[in-house]
Amino acid sequence: MKQYGYSIITAVVATVLLLTSCQKDLCYNHYAAADVSFSWEKEWERNYGMSYASNWDAAYYGYSYDDLRPAMPEWVALVKYSADGELSEKVLSLQGGELALDGSSDQSFLFYNGDTEYIVFSDLEKPYASATTTSRTRASISYIKERHPDVRSMNPPDVLYASFIDKVPNVRIHELYPMPVKMQPLVYTYLVRYEFEHGKEQITYARGAIGGLAEAVYLRDGKTSDKSAIILYDCTVTPYGCEAQVRSFGVPGFPDEYYGRSADNLTPERLYTLNLEVALEDGKTLEFNFDITDQMAKQPRGGVIKVTGLRIEDGQDISNSGFDVDVKDWGNRVEIDLPVSSE
Repeated sequence: MKQYGYSIITAVVATVLLLTSCQKDLCYNHYAAADVSFSWEKEWERNYGMSYASNWDAAYYGYSYDDLRPAMPEWVALVKYSADGELSEKVLSLQGGELALDGSSDQSFLFYNGDTEYIVFSDLEKPYASATTTSRTRASISYIKERHPDVRSMNPPDVLYASFIDKVPNVRIHELYPMPVKMQPLVYTYLVRYEFEHGKEQITYARGAIGGLAEAVYLRDGKTSDKSAIILYDCTVTPYGCEAQVRSFGVPGFPDEYYGRSADNLTPERLYTLNLEVALEDGKTLEFNFDITDQMAKQPRGGVIKVTGLRIEDGQDISNSGFDVDVKDWGNRVEIDLPVSSE
């Protein structure tokens, strides 16, 4: 009888040890889970023929190619789409983490960084979820407005990464499924250089605009919307003239090959327009406008836009605007359409 009692006790102890072992070594929690780990593709432009990465002249530009790479975000937002149509959201660190799965292969995941200031997300619950940016107005861009009628003017978007995982295999309870996630950029940078050959020392402030760039981008596949917009931005006054690093979604309606899609036709059928407004030492202002369609032909996702030979002539008849850097518009100005060649 004692031996039988000892057998029962031994069996109970063994069962407890087995359950304890399961909890520590196998279970994590009693559900299927994914172990999410992120890699980051920190690209500021895509090569469609310009080969900037291999031909970059740091002495000419004043900084290295790598200096233009986007910064790392602070955190990642996750949207989980279940087979029953239910949507759930979660925040992950840049290191990733454990993600509960529902045991079905009919679940998908959208990852994007949510630490943005100007980005506006739309239709996250739908397959065509997109990102755009906030509107911004400037009454003085009449030249660009005439060439890009009925489009919105907006702020440059923030740095934006995203990744979409369409399906995962059936993962069993207690199983931890490795889920590497490559976060790819959806926003790229155009380095815009306005190079003056005369009169640049008179410039105190400058701002610019690009007409014709995409208004939005789709989060799941990286394609830009067909609708265009005008991006407004401020410039830095430099020893050679003016400069801006302008973030954008790129050209409209573009199926980026870096997201696994064909992008053979790079010749733009649209018009792209560049603007520069400068305020001078005496408070007067001057405006320059350019057609940059040819420059965009091989630069659908970031690159370098350059116009050269700009001049501010001594004694030029320039409107007095009473410029104030804090006001929204500079008032009346002289417009110079395509004053010099652009490269």
